[in-house]
Amino acid sequence: MEQRKEIASPRKKTLRERLNAIGPGAIVTASFIGPGTVTTASRAGATFGTALLWAIVFSILATIVLQEMSARLGIMTQKGLGAAIRDHFKNPLFKYASMSLVLLAILVGCSAYMAGDLLGTSLGISTLTGLSPNLLAPLFGVVILVIGLSGSYKIIEKTMIGLIVVMSVTFITTMVVARPNMGDVFQGAFIPTLPDSSIIMVIALIGTTVVPYNLFLHSENVIERWNSPKHLADSRWDIIISISIGGFITAAILITAATMIQGMEIGNVADMSIQLEPLLGSWALVFTSIGLFAAGFSSALASALGAAITASSVLKWKGGMKNIRFKLVFALIIVIGIITSSLGFEPLDVLLTAQALNGLLLPFVSIMLLIVMNNKNRLGNYVNSVKMNIIGGIVVLICTGLGFYSLVDAIRAFIGA
Repeated sequence: MEQRKEIASPRKKTLRERLNAIGPGAIVTASFIGPGTVTTASRAGATFGTALLWAIVFSILATIVLQEMSARLGIMTQKGLGAAIRDHFKNPLFKYASMSLVLLAILVGCSAYMAGDLLGTSLGISTLTGLSPNLLAPLFGVVILVIGLSGSYKIIEKTMIGLIVVMSVTFITTMVVARPNMGDVFQGAFIPTLPDSSIIMVIALIGTTVVPYNLFLHSENVIERWNSPKHLADSRWDIIISISIGGFITAAILITAATMIQGMEIGNVADMSIQLEPLLGSWALVFTSIGLFAAGFSSALASALGAAITASSVLKWKGGMKNIRFKLVFALIIVIGIITSSLGFEPLDVLLTAQALNGLLLPFVSIMLLIVMNNKNRLGNYVNSVKMNIIGGIVVLICTGLGFYSLVDAIRAFIGA
């Protein structure tokens, strides 16, 4: 009971102190809002209006639940999820099998997403400058490489927060200008419906938010900021605020598309700018391009960071982001993305591979997280409560169904192609 009392803050925190607590959660938010999220939300709004907003609400709640567990694990044990999974198994066969599965899926998955993220980043600037995305993508890859090799968590954190601000201003302003029907918005957000042929889109909306490598990323990043039970309240504040803002950005993209281009087919999110010209005039292209650039850049940085952090956690490398092996993994993911994006490959094929790996990894990681969070030897009084186990169990069951459905759908699409 004495440990529990440490959580309580001796005084009410000021707004400035609460804002200063935002950081690790912001990295998670910047990670899941990438070109895939922007495109998926745009197509969902254009095809189904606001009817699927509830899927975004669910995905944000699910992400908050899972990321809170991940952050609590990191703060209370000062070790990441990868190390926790590795240490949980005593049998060498299970231990190394789980390590191999996590490393293979995360590293290959992040590499696959990297090319799409870099091309998404360059597409925004390409529409403004006329330069080829295949020329710009490697240049942005080099910039991300320099940021990562700096070994500074603070630089990465501030970069991610800045990109979230850019996305918030861009996409939320666009939504406000579009003047959606708020009755339809609230109905879509809180009354779940499944229009014909919408199940794949629902899975896509949830799948772009509940990302397996973010659980590894978050459990390690909180260690850079916090190290005692009294910091749990700051971490939860950071998670709730940061991820909710991410959900609001995603919802704003969907709502704008539902208001302005419902019933129209869009090839990519840049096509939205044409439909927004009656409202924003010449600024339509600028707003859309800047938003897409910020989404792609943040997601690309997080992909490389997630791969390197997962490898460090599973293999127990010391030294964090300054470890030479951490930097080598980070650089490898970026270089793969640079090469792939510069060769003019269509990113859909590699994204399809990443989707299949995500489908394989998500159930495993979410189940292992729930098991680890009930390990009293590791967490003591900070294991999951019965209430958190019930909520977490529901989320894990849905994520498991989502993961296997995503995997089967990706395999079916690959065979069909």
